[in-house]
Amino acid sequence: MTYSFANLAPADFEDLARDLVGAELGMRFEAFGPGPDGGMDGRHAKGLSKTVLQAKHYEGSSARALTAAMKRERNSIDRLAPSRYLLATSRSLSHKSKAQLATIIGPALRAEDDIFSAEDLNGLLRKFPQVEQAHIKLWLSSAAVLERVTRAAAHAFTAMTTAEIAAKVRVYAQNPSFKAARDILEGQHVLIISGPPGVGKTTLAEMLSYAYAGEDWELVPIRSLEDGFEAIVDAKKQIFYFDDFLGTIALDRNALASKDSDLARFMKRVRHSPNARFILTTRAYIFEEARRVSEHLADQRLDISKYVLDVGVYTRRIRARILYNHLLVAGTPASHIRALIESGKIAKIVDHANYNPRVIEWMTDGVRLALVPPEGYADAFLTALANPSQLWDTAFRTHIPEKCRHLLFALFFGSQYGEDIADLRVAYQALHPHLCVRFGHAHDAKDFEESLRILEGGFITIESETVSFVNPSVRDYLAAYLNDITMLREFALPSKQGKWARLVWEHGVKLSDEKAEIANFASAFHSVASALLHIPTWKKSTRYPHSYSAADLSNCDRIELLLKWWEASELEDFADLAIALARNPVDGFTSHRDGRDLVELIENLRLGYYHGFPYPDDLLAELEEGVISILQSGLETDDLETIARYVTGATCEFSHDVVTAAKEAIRREFDEIERTTAETDSEYTLSDRIKTLESLAAIGEVSPAVLTSAVKTVNDRIAAIADETETAEEPTFTGAAPAAPDKFDDQQLANLFLPLLALPVTRASTARG
Repeated sequence: MTYSFANLAPADFEDLARDLVGAELGMRFEAFGPGPDGGMDGRHAKGLSKTVLQAKHYEGSSARALTAAMKRERNSIDRLAPSRYLLATSRSLSHKSKAQLATIIGPALRAEDDIFSAEDLNGLLRKFPQVEQAHIKLWLSSAAVLERVTRAAAHAFTAMTTAEIAAKVRVYAQNPSFKAARDILEGQHVLIISGPPGVGKTTLAEMLSYAYAGEDWELVPIRSLEDGFEAIVDAKKQIFYFDDFLGTIALDRNALASKDSDLARFMKRVRHSPNARFILTTRAYIFEEARRVSEHLADQRLDISKYVLDVGVYTRRIRARILYNHLLVAGTPASHIRALIESGKIAKIVDHANYNPRVIEWMTDGVRLALVPPEGYADAFLTALANPSQLWDTAFRTHIPEKCRHLLFALFFGSQYGEDIADLRVAYQALHPHLCVRFGHAHDAKDFEESLRILEGGFITIESETVSFVNPSVRDYLAAYLNDITMLREFALPSKQGKWARLVWEHGVKLSDEKAEIANFASAFHSVASALLHIPTWKKSTRYPHSYSAADLSNCDRIELLLKWWEASELEDFADLAIALARNPVDGFTSHRDGRDLVELIENLRLGYYHGFPYPDDLLAELEEGVISILQSGLETDDLETIARYVTGATCEFSHDVVTAAKEAIRREFDEIERTTAETDSEYTLSDRIKTLESLAAIGEVSPAVLTSAVKTVNDRIAAIADETETAEEPTFTGAAPAAPDKFDDQQLANLFLPLLALPVTRASTARG
């Protein structure tokens, strides 16, 4: 692979030059910050001998520009008086050009071979592939790899352009977390990146995902575990990526109950697949809370898959490089960069106790800085570090109109992974007119489209018909802003969607301990409660045209929500609606969405949950009829085992009809084993099915002979596909760049940023001294 080095920042190029030339000469070069360094970017000293290396990132510049720069350097070189002087440049050089440079440099240059051109550096990369593998930014920024990553992203949720991916790579500051995380992922096949908000979890996960995609692994970002189960194919090299998999708002036991077992199953599935890798990110405090309430996530084996990313991993040098990269790439106005450097406050920013890469990203974004005068930039930066919420508070309260605030409210109570525009429109067109009438604001039929246009890029992103917050901190800000149960009651009244109403309820019910206030809040959901009997549960998928996706809450979730509203308010209407929905579920109960939840709800009701409900026997009878219908319609083996275990092992007995239906479903599973096994291509899934069959046989009183025959059928299928699946080789990239010296003093810090005074801030491949 041949590199142009165009996408490397000057500081990145200097790191690469030190490592490559050092590998060639068997020397370790001490690093010096870029800038007016007196002609030295790297030094190797041994006794009285002193070898000096200087890197000139002049890719895209003329030969005349390079020779002019070296003429200016001549006095510095003579003053250093090195035993040996080395020059590395990203510019292509002819023999004549090298000879001309040798004359300019003077006697400190032993031979023209001590000038390393772009061609020479590419030759060294081929000679020392471990250096290429360690410098992940160099490898990811190559045209060939960027093309593969772009192609992978195009087949994911959103198509990203090569320029967008290249910008992300350029702004990334390589640090030890990449290699540590990569090694865990290869060792365990599962990597949980945990850490505080804004520390760079998503960035690390994206860089890892891009690196795998660059080696022709299929990139599969997922927003639900269903996506993962549908996509995994053992014969393909696949890297699954689930960002913020536990959400951004604290979970309770009920919220987690329907997710943790599926998560454990998918992790287990990936661990046993020869070709799958799974990256997840989550905030540390949410992960630990989830582990406290979930037996599946409390599994100690997850500890070895966890990588905790903390600001502490960033040395002073890396912190400075993160700021430097963002200033270089993010479109920060040149006037602001100059004012920041000349303020002398960069060291205070880099060393700030609240240093956070997300704040760095905010405060270097050109759009965000439109209202910050250059002379106030440094102080605004320090203020943002001291109190990050002020960034959103000022913009939210004073920079956007009421109609835009209403859209952000509607989005807040949508999916944390982004909301389809169509669903967001429904929520907005219910909420916005209501709030405008309630508080005396004008509104217009075009407010939704106008709000999207105004907010895009500043508060939200819109990709492939999905609207998301521009980053999780917006949701965090709104979570605090919306801690007002009186305000949330106004959100409840016009609700048109069950999933939206549930999120409003869950957010508001935590805000008060006053029974009367909670009852009043619950009563505000009366209108949407009636609509739950009619709102469709499924809709045609926008991602997969020939399939369907969830349109709203499942029937079981709706019944449970109605029970909670009844429990809080004691309004008989909610009880009546719960019975009516159980009797006539919208689109019917389904195994995929209702099965496990139904049997758990039945058990909870028998254990005394929702004590005082006026029609307990009627409700239980209807719910059990729902379980029977699911068992009779056919369901996945794992779901059958879960339901059968609940039914036969529950603390409180299920009816005879339910137990009978469960046992009949188990017998059908054995009767159809040849068909279901033939349709399965995963060796691991089949191996796991044997354990499930053994469990089902015990529950359903299946004879040993029938079990033995079924197990033989599965084993025969495993043997048939064993030779079809190859195990993926470990990827070649390592990210194992040699650790930079810990010393990074104020002068080196200043030197790093000084070249930005002369460089166009939107280019990485410009001359520097």
